[in-house]
Amino acid sequence: MSSLQYLAYGFAHLFVVKTLLLMLGGVCVGLVIGALPGLSATMGVALFLPITYWLSASDSLVFLGSLYMAAIYGGSFSAILLRTPGTPSNIGTTFDGYPMAKQGRGWEAILIATYSSLYGGLFGMIMFLIFAPMLARIALKFGPPEYFWLGIFGLTVISSLSRGNTLKGFIGGLIGVLLSTIGVAPVGGNVRFTFNIPHLIGGVGLIPALVGLFCIPEVIEMILNKSKQQLYQEAKVQKGLAWKTFVNVMRKQIDLLRASIIGFIIGVLPGAGGNIANLVAYSEAVRTSKHPEKFGTGVAEGVIATEASNNAVVGGGFVPLMTLGVPGTPVDAILYGALLMQGLRPGAELFTRRADVVYTFVAGVILATFVMVPVGLALGRGMAKVITKIPLSLLAPTVIFLTMVGSYCVSNSIFDVYTMLILGLLGFVLRKLGFEAGPITLGLILGPIIESGLVQGLLIGRKLPQPWLIFITRPICWVFIVLSVFFLLWPVILKKRIVVSGGDQK
Repeated sequence: MSSLQYLAYGFAHLFVVKTLLLMLGGVCVGLVIGALPGLSATMGVALFLPITYWLSASDSLVFLGSLYMAAIYGGSFSAILLRTPGTPSNIGTTFDGYPMAKQGRGWEAILIATYSSLYGGLFGMIMFLIFAPMLARIALKFGPPEYFWLGIFGLTVISSLSRGNTLKGFIGGLIGVLLSTIGVAPVGGNVRFTFNIPHLIGGVGLIPALVGLFCIPEVIEMILNKSKQQLYQEAKVQKGLAWKTFVNVMRKQIDLLRASIIGFIIGVLPGAGGNIANLVAYSEAVRTSKHPEKFGTGVAEGVIATEASNNAVVGGGFVPLMTLGVPGTPVDAILYGALLMQGLRPGAELFTRRADVVYTFVAGVILATFVMVPVGLALGRGMAKVITKIPLSLLAPTVIFLTMVGSYCVSNSIFDVYTMLILGLLGFVLRKLGFEAGPITLGLILGPIIESGLVQGLLIGRKLPQPWLIFITRPICWVFIVLSVFFLLWPVILKKRIVVSGGDQK
């Protein structure tokens, strides 16, 4: 049987009342978890994993896969309406989604995020069906040197996140990298910068850091502003806006395709994930735009880039998981556990001996991607209306409460709440000094990848005359070196092009 025949069989097996209800339940649960600040997709899948023990293999995977896809999309709601990424994969959505909400275009931003998530999610799953075996072999060629240069390439995104001051952007990235060195070293096990505080041995948690750096400064701004109208205009829910926005988004095929391809490719690479993909896609959208100066003020292309890419990551992450048994993200690691719990071992034989389970799972996630549109729009429309009508005296403490609960739930530690509040205050001070949260967060995410790749690469390179030669003697390394140099110099090239074109006009 061909892949299409297996997929048709998967859809036929999917249309059972029990399976459809589980898929719908996964979508609803995922949307709520994603929309709540601090409750990540990883937490949601891990929380509901035990209840799948009593389900069949296909039903359990359909439920968990639907929850995963919906949670990534649901994180856009809080990113747009509260400037708090619901999951790490929605960091970039805050850059243009939140300004749109402040302009009274919160509902429009949610529509854009919805249609982009649908496009990216479907693209990722279709690419998974077509290219899974081939791309899995390519992913195996990535070693520590390649991941080191991947991290360096990721840092070049800072030039697009710096809002006009590249130097401050790179300083912010350096702050994030320094924060990532707190705790036990990824190689060697040395304990660093803990100041004899036991809770810091595990390092700075990503979720508390995200919530603190993005949300707390905004809440402080809410409190400092006397008038609520200074923060939000009422969300406009115009008749026919949903269809008009859908048409406008679908017209931007180049933006959608570029972001989806970036998300899928980064999803295939173990250890990367949506938190990197959405920032790289956003940077590419800025770089290729004819009006890069408008990004950060509330442009649709910014939301399209991040939301299409982070949902495409889901399908990309399934490639090494299903074909090699290599989970690329924490969520994939939990799904790997779900497979083993059902007596299934990922690999080539999974696609032959248990093709019924694999293709029912794929069909379930594809259908869930469609189902999350009406369910998500109903939830998002309600949130868009409520956020603008809640009095500031109630909104600010409610957001603070949600951030504290979300930070605490990561590891049931009050120390994570303290971390979130301290980094929130630090983020507010840094914002006043002109430092954005985006570069700091990017440094925090990429720091461990760069450090592990550097140290492990040097250890591997000891057989060479000079250990550092390992970083320039592998073909994939040179691909990332060239890309890093190009993206690093792009702002200078763009500036010169603008100056020259301006001179020609004169």
